[in-house]
Amino acid sequence: MWRRRVFGAMAVATSMFAVAACGGGGSSSGRVTLNWFIFNEPSGGVQAAAKKCSAASDGQYTIKFQYLPSQADSQREQLVRRLGAKDSSLDLLGLDVVWTGEFANAGWIEPVPADLQDATKSDFPSVLNTAKFENKLYAVPIWSNTQLLWYRKDRVPTAPKTWDEMLQMASKLGPAKGQIQVQANKYEGLVVWANAMIASAGTSILAGPEKIALDEAKTEKALALMGRLGRSPEHAPNIDTSTEDTARLGFESGSSAFMINYPFVYPSAKSNAPAVFKQIAAAKFPQVDPGRPSKPPLGGINIAVSAYSHHQAAAFAAVKCLIQPANQLNIAKLGGLPPVDASVYDQPALNKDVYPGFADLIKQSIQDAAPRPSESPAYQDLSLAIQEALHPVTSIDPNNPKAAYSKLKDKVQQAVDRKGLL
Repeated sequence: MWRRRVFGAMAVATSMFAVAACGGGGSSSGRVTLNWFIFNEPSGGVQAAAKKCSAASDGQYTIKFQYLPSQADSQREQLVRRLGAKDSSLDLLGLDVVWTGEFANAGWIEPVPADLQDATKSDFPSVLNTAKFENKLYAVPIWSNTQLLWYRKDRVPTAPKTWDEMLQMASKLGPAKGQIQVQANKYEGLVVWANAMIASAGTSILAGPEKIALDEAKTEKALALMGRLGRSPEHAPNIDTSTEDTARLGFESGSSAFMINYPFVYPSAKSNAPAVFKQIAAAKFPQVDPGRPSKPPLGGINIAVSAYSHHQAAAFAAVKCLIQPANQLNIAKLGGLPPVDASVYDQPALNKDVYPGFADLIKQSIQDAAPRPSESPAYQDLSLAIQEALHPVTSIDPNNPKAAYSKLKDKVQQAVDRKGLL
């Protein structure tokens, strides 16, 4: 695979040798060092893929990790500062799925070459859409993520199909056993929840990079359910500061019957709360409208190549190796991070070892997922606008969500118009 490209990439490396030698990006043998700026994913799966690809490159490159902070906002801040300064030490970038529009619009990342685009043909369309800007691919997905409904099978006979049904079940169980765990702090997790609710209601936040959607009746239906949970006795006591981790801990404590969260909670319960783990089961993100399939959240990481890298040919070659199905499967095995290539879900190991009994559920959820409006170059403003409008969810009147809708629409319009929310 690499011999087809190594001579062209070696030529690029040679032409850049003088610069690379000063900047630590190359060596006298022609091998270049590709700096991959990404958060330190702790499972070791990403590092194993990078080591494997470096060894298989026939001396073309070595991937070196430059770790970013664990929090997404801090990751973005460091990347934006470096890219804004045209820092040539950045080669590979691990991007949150909502950064594509901003980075591509700023000219910070390179469009993906045609041969590498061919390697993404088996990727879920929902995932690929997060890597595009103006219908052009600017990044390549390496892993995805989605949220499931986790529930106690000893407390409810079957999983609720709708939010209304879940709220009714929780009410019957009472606050001591029927709490519903979500992410509603004033951070990106609230945006993830709101976007999934609005999309599941049959509308969207944006209809284009600078055009608002937010159908009034459908959006109000979604917001009413969020407010209904916020004012329910069965919401978690810390709902207005809740995160993925507080939801996990709340569920593991035994007080909850339901939780919306990512698959990492499954191995966590196995390690930390064996009694709860015996009763945990998974289902699809609940429906907002009983007649309409839900649109679960979508997360993950895409890899982009910096516009200021002196080693772009080698970097794209590395990306092509990193996203190979075998690497995606290993990343899933070690870190529980869902593959983006739909064909990987045919591997028996995924359903047996990684997601016992619910690999198909994750696959279906990713297929049906609604990405956040990452096509907007103003996504950071947009995210802050949604947080400002909807936090705290305990303030949303479920019987009259019109005020919440008006505030949301107004804040989103300000973000689209770039009126300085940052």
